[in-house]
Amino acid sequence: MIDWDRVRDLKAEIGEADFVEVAAMFLEEADEVIGRISPAHGAVALEKDLHFLKGAALNLGFAQLASLCQDGERRAAAGLIDVDLDPVRGAYSVSRRMFIAECGNLAA
Repeated sequence: MIDWDRVRDLKAEIGEADFVEVAAMFLEEADEVIGRISPAHGAVALEKDLHFLKGAALNLGFAQLASLCQDGERRAAAGLIDVDLDPVRGAYSVSRRMFIAECGNLAA
C-alpha cells in the first residue's frame, strides 16, 4: 500500500523538517481533492484531480493510491466518467492512517 523505501528516500533527500512540511501539505491538499472529486464535475475535472492525486501519491510513496489514480485518470482522459472512486477514497484513507501512524518511526 505504501512504498516505505520511497518515504525514507524522500526524508533523506529533503531532510526531516522539509519532509514534515511536504507531508502535511500533501495530506491537506489530498484531503481537499478527495472531498470534492466526482464524476459529476465532468471528465476534464476528474482527470485533473486524479492526476494531482497520482503525482502527489507517487512523491510520498502512496503506491496503491497512485496506481488507482492512474487507472482512473486514463479513463477520464478518454472521456469516460464511470470511474469508481470508492477504491481511490479507500486507498487514500487507509494509506493516510498508516502513514500518520508509522512515518514518525521511520529512520531517515
